[in-house]
Amino acid sequence: MRWLVGWSSIAASFGTAGRVGEPGRGPDGLRGGLADVPRTSYASQTPYASTGPVGSPGSASAYGGSYGGSYGEPDEYTERTLHPVGAQLLWGDPDPLWAVGDWRPDEIRTVTADPADPFTRLAVLGCCGAGDAELRRALYAARGGALRHLTQWPGSYTAVVQAGRRITVVGDLAGARPVFYTPWAGGTAYATAALPLADLIEAQLDIGHLAALLACPDSPEALGDGTPYAGVRRIPPGHAIILREGSREITGYEPVASLAVAAPEMEAAAATEGVREALVDAVRARLTAPRHAPDTLPHDPGPVPGMGPADRRAARGAPTAGVGADLSGGSASATLALLAAGLPGAPGTVLGHGSGAGERLLAVTFNDLTTPQGREGELERAHAIAADPRLHHVVVAAAEEALPYADLDGPLTDEPGPSLVLAARDRRRLASGSADHFVGHGARQVLDAHPARLADLLMDRRRRHLLRPVAALARSVGAEGQSSGQSLLVPLTVYSAARRLARTPYRAGMEAASARLREGLLPRGAATPLDASLAALTWCRPGPAAGWLTGEALAEVAVRLAAAAGRPPLSLRPGEARARSVLARHAADHRVFEQAVEVRSQRLHAPFLDNQVVRAARALPESLRVQPGARAAILRTVLAGTGVRELPPGWGAPAHSANETAVRLGLRAALDPLLALFAAPLLADAGLIEARVIQQALIDAAQGRPVPLDGLAELVSVELWLRRLLGRRGTCWTGTSSPRRRAVPTGIPLRRPALS
Repeated sequence: MRWLVGWSSIAASFGTAGRVGEPGRGPDGLRGGLADVPRTSYASQTPYASTGPVGSPGSASAYGGSYGGSYGEPDEYTERTLHPVGAQLLWGDPDPLWAVGDWRPDEIRTVTADPADPFTRLAVLGCCGAGDAELRRALYAARGGALRHLTQWPGSYTAVVQAGRRITVVGDLAGARPVFYTPWAGGTAYATAALPLADLIEAQLDIGHLAALLACPDSPEALGDGTPYAGVRRIPPGHAIILREGSREITGYEPVASLAVAAPEMEAAAATEGVREALVDAVRARLTAPRHAPDTLPHDPGPVPGMGPADRRAARGAPTAGVGADLSGGSASATLALLAAGLPGAPGTVLGHGSGAGERLLAVTFNDLTTPQGREGELERAHAIAADPRLHHVVVAAAEEALPYADLDGPLTDEPGPSLVLAARDRRRLASGSADHFVGHGARQVLDAHPARLADLLMDRRRRHLLRPVAALARSVGAEGQSSGQSLLVPLTVYSAARRLARTPYRAGMEAASARLREGLLPRGAATPLDASLAALTWCRPGPAAGWLTGEALAEVAVRLAAAAGRPPLSLRPGEARARSVLARHAADHRVFEQAVEVRSQRLHAPFLDNQVVRAARALPESLRVQPGARAAILRTVLAGTGVRELPPGWGAPAHSANETAVRLGLRAALDPLLALFAAPLLADAGLIEARVIQQALIDAAQGRPVPLDGLAELVSVELWLRRLLGRRGTCWTGTSSPRRRAVPTGIPLRRPALS
């Protein structure tokens, strides 16, 4: 896991990385805290202050100046020097910043405004397509308060600006690169991961946040700005945190449209052209970055009949050097693969290995041998697209060993996410990929229209644009074998729900959702497409796991929703607000996915979640987005603009990562371990579920009874995450006087206070 961390405190003096403080504790009572006293130079008084590698006994800047040192006791001074494990110092005190993890050299860039002013500087971490001159111009603009300039470059990155004692950390629009913060040492510590901050303050679990995550996963009103760790907060997508000598301010950098009237719509052709330019720039930013071969390759046992060197390397679990992409047969992954293969350049070039002329892009398709029925069309489309001579196609076939819920052992992620139950399946596919690998995550949430946008169209008196989506939904109901009378009632039912949502104020909608949770009015069975669409036509809907939570947990989430009713969102248009919420939830899940399936030396790239792509997609007219097949039509136009006009029949049909049959087979194969997992679950100790109810639900799902399978995946994922969190023995910090400083030191509280 790669992250950056830093802090700012009002008690720190303005100086260089050779400054230290008086002995003692900081204002918060922690050893190594910032002492609220004048500071003198320690570098001239002891050899232990000489500069060295971060974390070494002689590092004067391991704590951004080594606060809390003792003048006569260099050993104790070294012990109290707090810094992240495996950190790389980017700049020192008074407001230090570290990069932690296996960052590539080209993924960390720092520029200064003027060599004579070393305390006005910018750090960009991640894949950024801007040149040094563009970074420096943005630094000048950000110094004056124009933060949006820091978010307009292609790629996915985090920007940190220091202007004197003012620190600005900018998050992205989708939420795939979040920023967290917590009060600490008389100021504020920030990081791009929540777990290091939880270790820093030894935070306990926020059981209420876990309850909201299970009850209403795509509703930020219930989740708020919290995390699973009490005291660690998250800045919302599209915002930045500004620290001034310990004080903090969270501000948005995107212009806010009118809350009463929709902004003027861009022409469909111009908006689609904007999406094309943003996607091409996002892909080009990855292709023009330096290429990296895997650090260490597993031992090659020798020739295997029918397997080449690349096939043997994939079987050993190491990525191939170069650039690759998923090719599932869906429109999103196919678009990225064709764009990456068709842009000028050499997709397969490795750093220092010649020009790479003639190299082809590696396209990876996963073939689930346990459920061949229903996916034949996707495989045929993938093979047809892979016939492009610029692509080298690899099919990863797997059977029972790659079913959902197989091999539930895995790394600890920063937060829980439903991808934990599919990690073994996805890791097997990605291990056959390249060192830089494109995935199509986020295309559905960025380009498709949320069902609640039908209410936005009614608010704008554009009823005629509802005809095609409602007719498509009626056809899907008829295709499920229901009576013609039911399908004829679908248009009226959907129109009534959209009209009701358009006339429901935000406050009334949140209060109604809170009342439903208190009364336990939750869906229990598997939802049909019509049920899902109707449930989405609300300001807030419960998640699929809400039906298994205890009454106390639901009541606590209801209290959160009732409190949130008085805090309106950025947009009071229900469709726009719900679409932003769903995108933020998916981006957070994608971040967990990256950590859960991480392959050493591999980078996953999701261009659809880049800032510029999200902005371009938001400019698409609502009347275009709500039409059936809008995403496929937009991406077809994108490819046509780059010269790709011949696509296989059926291109754009929906593609699902794991169908219901595979999930039920996986549940059946892993039923005994899952029942043992919920024999004494930690979620039950927290008061969120009853163990016997979840065990019965697992049995019902394995036997084919109608059960919300997505809800079970969320429950299993949170339980797995809790066990991994409590079972860890390490910490993210070193140099403290205590043996280790880590989150949740006392475990899950067995008794929770009753609601007042």
